[in-house]
Amino acid sequence: MRVIVNQVEYEMPNQSVIADALSLIDAKPPFAVAVNLNFVPKTQYQQFELNENDQIEVIAPVTGG
Repeated sequence: MRVIVNQVEYEMPNQSVIADALSLIDAKPPFAVAVNLNFVPKTQYQQFELNENDQIEVIAPVTGG
């Protein structure tokens, strides 16, 4: 299935979860995840199934002032 992670298109197996997408892009903590503009708690990364054309945003905190 096709998903978009941080505006880049990827092909993933059906029944993939957020943790699979994070592995695919080699995400390093800390970060937050939103799927289709909805925040997903870290506790759900292993269970939250992705669907065709989902848009995933992996957002790292910005420091400074």
